[in-house]
Amino acid sequence: MDLFVIGISHKTAPLVVRERLSFSRGDCECFLDGLKELPQLGEAMILSTCNRVEIYGIAEAESEPSLVQALAGFHGLEPESLQGHLYLYWGEEAVRHLFRVASSLDSMVIGEAQILGQVKAAYALAVERRSVADFLNHLLEKAFKVAKRVRSETGLAKLSVSISSAAVAMAEKIFGSLEGRTVLIVGAGKMSELAARHLISSGVKKILLSNRSPERAEQMAERFKGSVLPFEKIQEGMIGSDIVITSTGSPQPILHRRDVESVMHARRNRPLFLIDIAVPRDVDPEANEVDNVYIYDLDDLQGLVLSNLKERRREVERGEALIAREVSQFMEWWRSLDAKPTIISLREKMEEIRRRELERALPRMGDLTPEQIEMISALTTRIVNKILYHPLLELKRPSSHQDSFTFLQAARRLFGLEEPGKQEEEKGT
Repeated sequence: MDLFVIGISHKTAPLVVRERLSFSRGDCECFLDGLKELPQLGEAMILSTCNRVEIYGIAEAESEPSLVQALAGFHGLEPESLQGHLYLYWGEEAVRHLFRVASSLDSMVIGEAQILGQVKAAYALAVERRSVADFLNHLLEKAFKVAKRVRSETGLAKLSVSISSAAVAMAEKIFGSLEGRTVLIVGAGKMSELAARHLISSGVKKILLSNRSPERAEQMAERFKGSVLPFEKIQEGMIGSDIVITSTGSPQPILHRRDVESVMHARRNRPLFLIDIAVPRDVDPEANEVDNVYIYDLDDLQGLVLSNLKERRREVERGEALIAREVSQFMEWWRSLDAKPTIISLREKMEEIRRRELERALPRMGDLTPEQIEMISALTTRIVNKILYHPLLELKRPSSHQDSFTFLQAARRLFGLEEPGKQEEEKGT
């Protein structure tokens, strides 16, 4: 078995494809439970964000068709519909991809801090569903440390923007200035909070906040000195707003063409700008066909984000170099879990102990002939070999990847065998 990651992202698939594959928390729970039934799959974790859907896990190489079928089938899609959008990495490339994702080097907004929290949440859910074991536990812990190093040892965090700030920048591009404007924010999650913060700093006059859970909307309104609008009155709020930003977790659109047409009639066809940063989208794309309605989604924001990438290129290169070193260390440690190097390390350590103790003991035995010394040396060698016989026999037994990982890791800890790259890793944390 080997480590894999299969998925899509903003780099390989448009929003219309990404939203079809998005997972809610409940979906993740069901899917992870279902993956346990696949005989060729060991551990698994799902990462589903606005810009990517990925499955990380341990599987046999020939399990690729099963993974694609499981991912497509869960969402009622044909596997062929994902052709050209899916990527699949194995082994070292999968490790590199995870480290880059967690460190925000693969994000639409390079350097944004949200992705690390999303990876941690995905891992926590996988732990809760008992779909991960020793290998992914070790890999994810390493990924979190790598992400922390990238943020602390490069300037990416200082130069980063967020999807929410990009949305506000788009609004400023539309109006020139947001001074005195009224904005309706639908949704009360992290993205909405960030948007509200940027809007206030941009001089917005009035913020209306609406959410299915009124308590969350009230908390945000208190923090940002906004007004709460009942969720069922969103269309009324749109009539007097200049910009509407939506970021809910709804699996279906909350605004359809007929809703927008009704709003535009009440606005007497005054232009309406909607910025939809939700996945799946909150606004039905058909609403964009209504006259004087301008809808911008995540794909529209991507161009704005990429224009800011040039100034961060040097910091990106520093982050990539750091990750390359970390991947190399992780792979060195991973290869050490193969039985052969573990057996060699164990033999070498036991021989070193035998030789050192023999050299310490011989001077205390008085005058010994060369033959007697050779006899004592042979005796200690036989004792060591007999002690090692059963441990080495067990180490040589073939086993599945996750079993060998657990067993060999336990053996190295039990006998105090140094993990390659361990000292370097400790220096970097």
